Amino acid sequence: QVQLVESGGGLVQAGGSLRLACTASGSYRLNAMAWYYQPPGKRRGLVAAWLNDGTTNYADSVKGRFTISMDKDKNTVYLQMDSLKLEDTGVYYCNLEALGPTMTYYWGQGTQVTVTS
Repeated sequence: QVQLVESGGGLVQAGGSLRLACTASGSYRLNAMAWYYQPPGKRRGLVAAWLNDGTTNYADSVKGRFTISMDKDKNTVYLQMDSLKLEDTGVYYCNLEALGPTMTYYWGQGTQVTVTS
């Protein structure tokens, strides 16, 4: 059973920084890990993704402000969030995409990020 445990959310003023971490445990063949976020009253959307070939993808809204990185030894993916804006407020979810006969997706429990003025 794959488990994802997130940490690092909290309250921060606009312009500040936070770093989220997500540690995976269990048995899986990693294809990608990603961070999604869900603003209040809206649908969940992709923030950033790290692929097993080392490439990364970002939502346009966070390019230049957020950085996703992976520590394979620790099975942990990080999201460094700088220059935070009010609209970055929401619940951030970690996602793991595992290879297999079919692709399998696992989700963390979510961590709240609140940006204040």
